[in-house]
Amino acid sequence: MSINKLLTTIFKPNYTPNFWSQTTWAILRAVVGIMMIHNGLDKLSNIESFAEAYVAYIGLPFPIFLSYVAAYTELIGAPLVAIGLFTRPAALGLFATMCVAMYHHILVAGLSLPYLELSAIYAACFLFFLVNGAGLFSTDALIANKLNGSALSQKAKQIMLLEKSYQASDIKETVSNK
Repeated sequence: MSINKLLTTIFKPNYTPNFWSQTTWAILRAVVGIMMIHNGLDKLSNIESFAEAYVAYIGLPFPIFLSYVAAYTELIGAPLVAIGLFTRPAALGLFATMCVAMYHHILVAGLSLPYLELSAIYAACFLFFLVNGAGLFSTDALIANKLNGSALSQKAKQIMLLEKSYQASDIKETVSNK
């Protein structure tokens, strides 16, 4: 596999033929990414305390090192998800971090929804972006477009034209039924 094909595969989003679903992906990506940043900042504000209370508590080795890994994954990965750049690798790191957080919450409180709620929502969002990519309105899509010789751009234009023609035929059908 050539490096260009590998990079195109990493950056290329899944296609959803709906302008509004792509807009929703972009909004979700931005909100989740921005909201996640403070978690990394909180960890760095007292890394020793976090390492002892969370990482060492669940029995992971090198708690200080892994605490820094978690903090910087959140500080670097969350903005990347927000702008849609290297979305899949960033989402993978953030998803893994949230899985560890959920494991910690289960050890502390069992299957208590109030403890699991936020980390499970974050994990589900990051899993979504890991599987689907950032969407058509992202930096990843722009890069894939450049790498793929505008094939992605042509596909996006075709999708938008199909959506417009579908909406137009739907309007004609509604008018003719009246």
